[in-house]
Amino acid sequence: MDATFPRARKNQLGYKTSEVEEFLQRARRAYDGRPLPDDAPLDSERIRLTAFGMQKGGYSTAHVDAAMERLEDAFAFQERQIASRLHGDEAWLSEARTTAQVVANRLARPEGQRFDRVSRLALGYNVREVDRFADRLTRYFRDGWPIAIDDVRGVVFSAQRGGYRESQVDLVLDAVVDVMLAVR
Repeated sequence: MDATFPRARKNQLGYKTSEVEEFLQRARRAYDGRPLPDDAPLDSERIRLTAFGMQKGGYSTAHVDAAMERLEDAFAFQERQIASRLHGDEAWLSEARTTAQVVANRLARPEGQRFDRVSRLALGYNVREVDRFADRLTRYFRDGWPIAIDDVRGVVFSAQRGGYRESQVDLVLDAVVDVMLAVR
């Protein structure tokens, strides 16, 4: 039987193949509207937050991550179509505008104060790097400057003692992705 994705080398870590395969089967059932009774609900946000275990010789992380992004896009598109039929496009876009305003308000804070900081002894995201990326996002929301959704999904910040709290930054980045998917 052929593998769904290319594999990492035998001595390198990749995603656990059984977890990826099980998730893809569940996603297919959810997308087709035929989930099993014990399947947990699945939507674009849950897809974005899904994490797989690692194993030597597992599936290539780059290939699986790319497929997960396409799957998230497909679910988001389906969610928008359903919401549009039930509530109309304006309701869907209104929710996206509200989320965008919340994000824009957060990003409008002064540099170095946009997010909570961890203690000086703990590691968080590099403040300067996050603020630089936040400025790009501000231009996207305020001025319509182009930024790709993959740039938001794939941004990586180095660690810094006393840096920004990672979970808070990640939540805002997830909200940005939600807005970008909503207005596609």
